[in-house]
Amino acid sequence: MQFKRAAGVILHISSLPGNNGIGDLGEPAHRFVDYLVSAGQAYWQILPVGPNDQGNPYCAQSSWAGSPFLISLDELARLGDLTAAEVEAARAPHRNGVDYGFVLRTRRELLAAAAKRFFESGRERDGFEKFCSAEAAWLEDWALFAAAKVCFGGEPWWKWPKPLALRSDKGLAEYREKLSQESLGQKYIQYRFFQQWDGLRRKAAGAGVKLIGDVPIYTARDSADVWASRELFLLKPDGTPKVVSGVPPDYFAADGQLWGTPIYDWKKHAAGGFAWWLGRLRGVLRLCDVVRIDHFRAFESYWEVPAGATTAREGRWVQGPGDDFFAAVRKSFGEAPFIAEDLGIITKAVRELRDRWELPGMRVLQFAFGEGAASPHLPIRYPRNCVVYSGTHDNDTTVGWYEKASAKEKDLFRRYTATDGNYCHYHMIRMAYSSIADLAIVPMQDVLGLGSWARTNTPGLVEGNWGWKLLPEQLQDQSAHMLRELGELFGRLPWQTEAIEMEGEAEAA
Repeated sequence: MQFKRAAGVILHISSLPGNNGIGDLGEPAHRFVDYLVSAGQAYWQILPVGPNDQGNPYCAQSSWAGSPFLISLDELARLGDLTAAEVEAARAPHRNGVDYGFVLRTRRELLAAAAKRFFESGRERDGFEKFCSAEAAWLEDWALFAAAKVCFGGEPWWKWPKPLALRSDKGLAEYREKLSQESLGQKYIQYRFFQQWDGLRRKAAGAGVKLIGDVPIYTARDSADVWASRELFLLKPDGTPKVVSGVPPDYFAADGQLWGTPIYDWKKHAAGGFAWWLGRLRGVLRLCDVVRIDHFRAFESYWEVPAGATTAREGRWVQGPGDDFFAAVRKSFGEAPFIAEDLGIITKAVRELRDRWELPGMRVLQFAFGEGAASPHLPIRYPRNCVVYSGTHDNDTTVGWYEKASAKEKDLFRRYTATDGNYCHYHMIRMAYSSIADLAIVPMQDVLGLGSWARTNTPGLVEGNWGWKLLPEQLQDQSAHMLRELGELFGRLPWQTEAIEMEGEAEAA
């Protein structure tokens, strides 16, 4: 798939300036769509939106369910599921950070109260039942899993009573009965999440803004995915991993990254026509217009680490599913819009797999200034069919990057941009926009010129990530005007793309 020339912004939903301690799918998200339109942006890239308790969107407890944290409480009050007083009591002062402890406590209490009021009212019964029926393939397992997490104080599934943990027929029947009311409440949460998401999707579509979602390569061990489909992962009979995931030492981490999630039994997936994975991709495409495939290189070969290893250095490369997987994807989705996250240790075999299936890869400008003119991340090395970023959620902000860059990197950056290094974030965005890459995307932190304190994630660091949050006053016309001006200068505004297409059609006629 090849994108039309355009631009976009990365900002996770949780980083929006919400009133209840975290960004949400209500008014803050709708306002951000308006901001993107005023800035001439055609894409909004987000991180995974699955449920998690610690803020890390790449350790979700389900590939299909939505995070309760992202539900707008104000919208629930508008529908009558909560009172205005209940929502007001959960207000948090605006600050540049998410307090996940506060959000976890308040959301659990309020969503339980909202579910109770919803079912007592009898409102929307048909809509709720239709939703449960349409989403039953994943919703039934998720609702029981989430209910059991509440029942057992948040313990991981392998510490639950064995009949439930290992999903015996008797155990499942017993706990479906015991936890029926809590499970119903969990279904309500998903019903409201998807209602609100669909509203945001309609708003974005009407404004001409497409959403770019993200599918993590792996799923957390303590997830409904693994609990409900243990046979598709390399686990022992008791559910403990045989091997775990990670990546070898690279730019981000000297000892590599020990992710610790279970690894897929790719032979089992292949034997089933990759049905589980196709369903996973279908779930993200239900939410978004484009999907970024995280850690694309693992489909060619992945880093497998023995369970119990202390660092990822002890791992080895193992062959991935490769062309067989993407043939199944192509058969199911055709020329579906996917972006290959092809960063890290990328070999010729990985590049060839990406190119055979015509997937646009990624270029990151922060990586461009350490290797001289040979760097594939320098704009002179780009193909058209790629997506250029100033940085990703795993990078420092551009201001933070420049402050920490080596003298050699700073010198090359200054010479390449013909600047003195001041306003480096602006010149990085300008470089991305001026490149031949079809799509240019920048983090909101770079749009605002923020320092390292606003960094989203530091790979390998366990604490202090995923917390940055916008303040309402930071969404100003000045930054939108800057993006729009650059977009117009370098032909990335939506109307310019349409005009070019019309000219091409006229010439062809």
